[in-house]
Amino acid sequence: MKEIAQAESNKDWAKIEKAYHKLSVQLKTRTAILYRFTGKDARELLLKQYKEPANQKRDALMVPVTVYMKATQAEALFAAGKNEEATKVVDSIKPLLDRLPSEKTLPAVKELLALVEKVTAKVDPGFTLSLMHVNDTHARTEQAPKRLTAIKEVRAEKPSALLIDAGDVFSGTLYFNEYKGQADVELMNLMNYDVMTFGNHEFDLGSSPEGHKALKEFIEKSKFPFVSSNGDFSKDANLKGLFNVNVSTDPKDGQIYSGIIKEVDGQKIGLFGLTTAETTDISSPKDVTFTDYIKAAQTMVDEFKKQGVNKVVAVTHIGYDDNPAYDNDLLLAAAVSGIDVIVGGHSHTKLEKPVVVNKDKQGKEKDPTIIVQASQYSEFLGTVDVNFDKDGKVIGHAGKLIPIKDQKEDPAAAELLKKYSEKIKEINNKEIGVVAETALETPRTDGDDTKPSVRKNETALGNIITDGMLAKAKTYNDKVIMSLQNGGGIRAAIDAGPITVGEVITVLPFGNTLATMEITGAELKSAFEISFKSYPGENGGFLHVSGAKVEFDSSQPAGKRVVSIKYKAADGSFVDIKDNEKYVVATNAFTAKGGDGYDVFEKIYKEGRVTDLGLSDWENLEEQLKTLKTVNNKVEGRIVDVKK
Repeated sequence: MKEIAQAESNKDWAKIEKAYHKLSVQLKTRTAILYRFTGKDARELLLKQYKEPANQKRDALMVPVTVYMKATQAEALFAAGKNEEATKVVDSIKPLLDRLPSEKTLPAVKELLALVEKVTAKVDPGFTLSLMHVNDTHARTEQAPKRLTAIKEVRAEKPSALLIDAGDVFSGTLYFNEYKGQADVELMNLMNYDVMTFGNHEFDLGSSPEGHKALKEFIEKSKFPFVSSNGDFSKDANLKGLFNVNVSTDPKDGQIYSGIIKEVDGQKIGLFGLTTAETTDISSPKDVTFTDYIKAAQTMVDEFKKQGVNKVVAVTHIGYDDNPAYDNDLLLAAAVSGIDVIVGGHSHTKLEKPVVVNKDKQGKEKDPTIIVQASQYSEFLGTVDVNFDKDGKVIGHAGKLIPIKDQKEDPAAAELLKKYSEKIKEINNKEIGVVAETALETPRTDGDDTKPSVRKNETALGNIITDGMLAKAKTYNDKVIMSLQNGGGIRAAIDAGPITVGEVITVLPFGNTLATMEITGAELKSAFEISFKSYPGENGGFLHVSGAKVEFDSSQPAGKRVVSIKYKAADGSFVDIKDNEKYVVATNAFTAKGGDGYDVFEKIYKEGRVTDLGLSDWENLEEQLKTLKTVNNKVEGRIVDVKK
């Protein structure tokens, strides 16, 4: 055991193997000695102290030592020129790799894997494609200096790694409101991006008098190409001159292509882009239209094949597991043959490790497709290494997310950011033209359940937030009857006096987006039972409401507290919700996906009954405040405890 510990410490696999076999022999020959001791307690103590740890260590090393032995055997066979025999040994190693302990459990496994990789390369050198990826940054421009540091660290190790953006650079912060993407693209140029596809938010300004002028300027300023295989830009006055239908082997910066072919270390890589068809409903593409994503993808794969490309990357903004009525990456991977990697966005999914889809939509085995997505808001730089055999088939992969917050700021990017950040600081302190006559409070109980709280009681600020959500949602869907906001998402009060942009953002700092949800009356009642479950204690999921009146009885047990839910009809009267009828309500995307323990909403989301409109919550609040001019801290009796 001491020899094994020393060998592991030195990461010497030859000595680990030798000590492992020695231990195995000793377990067979010396265990009998322990049974010679008289007295059950003495025997059991000795067995526990000596045999059990030895058995555990032997079991833990069984697979790693087997892998090491096979790797050294293969090495010897290759050295002897017995390549066919060596290849068979290497093939027998592959099923064991998933059973190896982690590097955290056994640090020396890193050296073992390096040995395996060295031996495997002799069988078929193949090719490894390294990618860096981000998605849904939503103008978190201030993160760029740290992102660049992470990018440089990856490039130092993998100089040929491609850098990809899966869309939604636009919308979400003051940087976008002020600079319309110009700050972001200048920093992206500094990072040397290779390609980007369009997110739905890139089309948010389509309904403005200028149309997609800002998007055009963003594209023209970029020092990288864009890919979009299901977007038709031909009828848009600003964008039609930038679009190239054909696949390009020599893509130009500031241009849009159906697909491009890049050469990486002598290998041809095909890249194409997809944008969700839901963009038509949740953004303002105007004259830009979107075709069927499955057909577009298959067309691209077939075109790449004609041009001798057998390594294909889809850069998508359709969501990992998003609304299947529209599109998502899981469906794409199952439906289209020939996509090796999907670099995704739109659903803000944090895939800690790549996901492998190896079955088609009929459930039959298919060549693997690797899916990656890096959460949101530039919180992570995604990385993935994909191993291909000589025929272009994926034979292995490894990927991880690198936290951006842990990085130091790149000096050049930090200096460039100053060009834009100084004005943002000024805007943050800018008054929005609305006065709070009294402070809009967000009280907390501080452990005293007799006190009011934003997490258990109606508040004036909660009412204003939900009023804004309801008004905005109705402009997209006139069937919306009410809106809901979780109390835990209301993070700050607004002081009496002129209200500033910074104050509005501080109230709703998470960058949440507005979503609509199709829900039955019974499901809505279940949701409000969750809202009231902790009363009189606090609950971050407590729902503030607009367009409705809700009564509950806190004297009843949790789960049986809702007395009535009434929504406001067009004539101003309040109508009881019916269990079996379907309604449309608005809430934020976090709540709509099941945040704060709303399993009823999570189920609805998974069934495809949620539409994320992608509209910033703090901007909705600012817009609503501007309609009021002056506000006070009065509530209206929207949520009432009728405790007997």
